[in-house]
Amino acid sequence: MRIGIDARLVYYHQAGIGQYILRLTQALARIDPDDHFVIFKSRKDKTLIVDQANFSLQHLWTPSHHRFERWALSLELAPFALDLLHSPDFIPPAWTRAPSVITMHDLAFLLYPRFLTRGSARYYGQVDLAARQADHIIAVSQSTKRDTIRMLGVPEAKVTVIYEAAHPLFAPIADTDALDRVRARYRLPADFILFVSTIEPRKNLPTLLRAFRRLRDQYKSPAILAIAGNRGWLAQEVDQVLDELNLSDAVRFLGGVPNEELVYLYNAAKLFVLPSFYEGFGLPPLEAMACGTPVIVSNVSSLPEVVGDAGILVEPEDVEGLTVAMWRVLSDETLRREMRDKGLARAATFSWERAARETLAVYRQVTNQ
Repeated sequence: MRIGIDARLVYYHQAGIGQYILRLTQALARIDPDDHFVIFKSRKDKTLIVDQANFSLQHLWTPSHHRFERWALSLELAPFALDLLHSPDFIPPAWTRAPSVITMHDLAFLLYPRFLTRGSARYYGQVDLAARQADHIIAVSQSTKRDTIRMLGVPEAKVTVIYEAAHPLFAPIADTDALDRVRARYRLPADFILFVSTIEPRKNLPTLLRAFRRLRDQYKSPAILAIAGNRGWLAQEVDQVLDELNLSDAVRFLGGVPNEELVYLYNAAKLFVLPSFYEGFGLPPLEAMACGTPVIVSNVSSLPEVVGDAGILVEPEDVEGLTVAMWRVLSDETLRREMRDKGLARAATFSWERAARETLAVYRQVTNQ
């Protein structure tokens, strides 16, 4: 079987979907030496995703998230003889001779349109057509599958849930000297709370900031809040709330942190918090649990599905509830140990190799091979 995978987004955006493409492609290489994979990359991308005989690389001119992307991509892909095309960023070409599989990561843009810019709304507005056109849809969680069926009218049999997993890099680290060095590099004290995500409205960072302000005022906590992630769209509210709460000295914006250093931050943090309004899967809390870090997340969308009973769940806009939950974890060493053990066990149930095997099964189902 000759399988095409659209990996252009790896160059343009290394978070979220970009990481999904990397991890899935590398796992497919580990388990499948027989099928031939054609990896379509941005012409600007000089990195080597997979170095294996049954993987070939093709560079494309069409950029990701361009308004004419679907039509330009159709023309560029026309010369390639494929048995199947997988579009992990869910927007496939306007037409293709090969059967198509798309991955649906979330439908936040439909559930929370107020969080979108005009350009983003125009691009993601193609999702109805993409869902109808695809031969099969991979959803990254049961929550995303339910949303896809309910909001796009997709038959249940057309959607298969395949969970993501944390990169094997994310694991407990016992080297305290190394942890101290990374903390020092980012100017972080021993007590810090970690938030990891792109800074955009649906991540609900203003609620975390308000709860953090109460944590410092009501409980006199000396903890610092570390925010690891690049600024996304409509991030201005975060700046306004930060100034309003006078938290500039207690919050560290770390920017995008490479995985090789992020694993140390997860390990060094006393607590990881992600109070999102919506997540299609929620990889950062899984990464945190894989490092043995206690997690607090919202009790909505896929987050309870991923965290299970290993973390603490709170309402997304319950500032007081989030404040109390953070204080409980920070002040109770026994609770932290219990959450660490449960988190490690929970994270171990997710695997990229299993995701790759299940994805291959979808490919074979679609092509009847």
